[in-house]
Amino acid sequence: MKARDMERLGVLRMLSAACTNELVSLTRGPDGVLSEEEIMSLVMRAAKQRKDSIEQFEKGGRPDLAEGEKKELAILEEMLPAQMSEDEIRTAVRAKAAEMGVADKTGANQLMGALMKDLKGKADGNIVKAVVSEMFV
Repeated sequence: MKARDMERLGVLRMLSAACTNELVSLTRGPDGVLSEEEIMSLVMRAAKQRKDSIEQFEKGGRPDLAEGEKKELAILEEMLPAQMSEDEIRTAVRAKAAEMGVADKTGANQLMGALMKDLKGKADGNIVKAVVSEMFV
């Protein structure tokens, strides 16, 4: 607030409201406490919503609205842990496939489920899906 950064303040207020809504939906009441994992989940969900909005605004020919969403996304991404690169994801996919004995497309869904459980919050699910699809085509 003192820095007069209204965009950052707006994002923080949105997250505060999302935390309160989550607490109420979990029947803990607005005075309850969320775990760090639950808060990270909220931030990831907000970032995903921003990415979807950016895509829709760009498809709809509204670059002005997409620009605002991009700024909010950048602020949210600062709060998230660093994401794995595509090469790191590729290495993790190969290791998990070898561990599970997946050699063809038939086990790709099980592999994808196990990978998303292991890489939750560390990697973008769309990139993981693309790497798995690429490996077993």
